[in-house]
Amino acid sequence: MIAGAASAVAGAANAAVQRPSSPFPKGFLWGAATAGHQIEGNNVASDMWFVENLKPTFYPERSGDACNSFDLWPTDLDLVKHIGLNSYRFSLEWARIEPEQGQFSVAMLDHYKTIIDGCRARDIHPFVTFNHYSAPRWFAAQGGWTNTQAPGLFARYCEKAARHLAGGIGHAATLNEPNMPLLIKDLLPASASAGIRAIYRAAGDALGSSKFTLSQIILPDDVPTAIANLIAAHKGGRAAIKAVRPELPVGACLSMADDQAVGADSLRDNKRKDYYGAWLEAVTGDDFVGVQNYHRTLWNARGKMPAPKDGPRNIDGTEVYAPSLANAVRYAHQQTRCPIIVSEHGVDTPDDSIRAWLIPAALKELSQAIGDGVPVLGYYHWSLMDNFEWSLGYSHRYGLASVDRTTFKRSLKPSAAAYRSIAQRNML
Repeated sequence: MIAGAASAVAGAANAAVQRPSSPFPKGFLWGAATAGHQIEGNNVASDMWFVENLKPTFYPERSGDACNSFDLWPTDLDLVKHIGLNSYRFSLEWARIEPEQGQFSVAMLDHYKTIIDGCRARDIHPFVTFNHYSAPRWFAAQGGWTNTQAPGLFARYCEKAARHLAGGIGHAATLNEPNMPLLIKDLLPASASAGIRAIYRAAGDALGSSKFTLSQIILPDDVPTAIANLIAAHKGGRAAIKAVRPELPVGACLSMADDQAVGADSLRDNKRKDYYGAWLEAVTGDDFVGVQNYHRTLWNARGKMPAPKDGPRNIDGTEVYAPSLANAVRYAHQQTRCPIIVSEHGVDTPDDSIRAWLIPAALKELSQAIGDGVPVLGYYHWSLMDNFEWSLGYSHRYGLASVDRTTFKRSLKPSAAAYRSIAQRNML
């Protein structure tokens, strides 16, 4: 039964790849994305590492060595090149660069410069995210994004990093999914919030902090303050990077579902305003907006509706809907009039035939949006390899390559070949 379904999905993937299509724009960025804490390993000065190793914790696994990419980054870049991609999105680890407040590591800045130089040596366009969720432990101990000093601290870090690195960067994002607190606040049941508060109290007690707050998980009561500080941090960080290199394209990467209205009095528009409104206003005027899409959400007058039962599913049983990416991209451009980069898109599944189907199916819809006049500059698949998926640990699979947890050997999956055939020809 499973094998038959996999075969059918793989056949759909082949058909989608072979279907004639208009080419993507000249210079289109074809890439894969990663994040430092999720692949580098041993990010010991970060807030995430601290909580992963705390008791109690909400992490089922520790990041540990992750994919050992701190040492194996040349292997990762070779993998990008082997897939036939011309770009790579990766992140700097703030906790490595500023492990203690005001103490900046030239050695770590040199490390990231070597990776950027390694991209350039391979004709790979480096898309660098200055902060992808994880932050220094000292930053979390000061309240993280709830601290009124946070925007200034982030801008200072961006300025230090940009002075060392900006010359080789192709595109820069200040923050990864800074609108996520707005999404999470509607998903956290009261019991979960109580558990997080207990963990934060334990972390605060260990560090002598009265307001420990992870950069990734903001308690509902703190969301308005955190969002205001994140918006200020994006603007301050963008200004700091631009002050070093004005022509460097800078934006932010937003988490965006394909929100669809069903029936009369749908809540869709109100939810869009809640989840994206402040951020779409904040990034208007940026050089680009990063769109990160994984699913669609159906809204009627009562709230979120269950997805249709037919079609491919990801690991948690939710819908995999190929048009969702293009729909989210169209909405982001409609609201901001900015160029769009798909900074993340993918599927969480151990069944790689679903990924091999989704990539060409979603790109076909994206191509149609481009043909309709939406300025899309690039597409980055999440992720280059299976990695540490935060509170989901290592059991979830987004990668174009698998990673042996003992030897760290990377092995490309068939979906990588489906992606390569598109990227190399710049055409479906």
